[in-house]
Amino acid sequence: MEAKSSAVKVEGLSRRFGSIEALKEISFEIPTGTVFGLLGPNGSGKTTTIRLLLGLLEPSGGRAEVLGMDPIRQGNSVREACGALLEHTGLYERLTAEDNLEFYGKVWHMPKPERAARIEELLNSIGLWERRKEVVGGWSRGMKQKLAVARALLHRPRLVFLDEPTAGLDPVASAALREDLLRLAEQSGVTVFLTTHNLSEAEKLCSQVGVLREGRLLAVGAPEELRGRKGSQRVEIFGRGLTGEALLAQLNALPEVVGARQANQHLVIDLTEDADSAEVVRFLVMQGAAVDEVRKTGTSLEDVFLALMEEQK
Repeated sequence: MEAKSSAVKVEGLSRRFGSIEALKEISFEIPTGTVFGLLGPNGSGKTTTIRLLLGLLEPSGGRAEVLGMDPIRQGNSVREACGALLEHTGLYERLTAEDNLEFYGKVWHMPKPERAARIEELLNSIGLWERRKEVVGGWSRGMKQKLAVARALLHRPRLVFLDEPTAGLDPVASAALREDLLRLAEQSGVTVFLTTHNLSEAEKLCSQVGVLREGRLLAVGAPEELRGRKGSQRVEIFGRGLTGEALLAQLNALPEVVGARQANQHLVIDLTEDADSAEVVRFLVMQGAAVDEVRKTGTSLEDVFLALMEEQK
């Protein structure tokens, strides 16, 4: 099978702002047609990375290649080939949804028939076709964000950058936008580069993720690969007699237990990779607990993220 080409290649990329080192020699590669998520807390360097890749900032060191082009020498060509939704939606609130996209279609020099067909296609995909004649100033934040994503995809870019696309949205609006984004990406075959500190969102959307903290790239890979790095297994134990600080202290002292905590009257226990959960259950019964149910659950991306954050302190 032929290997996928790369939409983005980054080698030792760094950026300083005076005495502040915002990015510290980060390297990663994004295969064409994938959804890549750059994860990290606020101030970790996510937005700086996007601006470097779009040629809006010059690096202090290292290099980047976007769609086979150098963002510094070929910045205009990079931006023409990409779509971007950064901190502002880029929408004109006194215009209708249709007129907003019509305006941007003209900016991209799209022929009128193609422009009209693409606007209808996108608005239908995100459930806004019937509301195309409405002025967007009166819309909810979630609807505006949907339209802004459509704006970024209007000219059929090969790569689209989305900087925290669901920030500030309620859970329902966030879920709807995620579904729309996945559908649009699949239909268009576009490579998506998004930043977020919402780990649940990244797990649902991304086929590859990178974890950034204080300008350093701590890990990069598929979510399942990162979850496997933690080298532990998790069990949730339900029953009676499972509470108490003394019991937790005893559990955490066991060699096979990585960590134990109480959650909603049950126990959540992380075990070493080769541990036998039956031994822990036997220990609890010997301490007088009545165990009703044992569930084995996978390590989440959030667990990996938090572990990486702790390791780097």
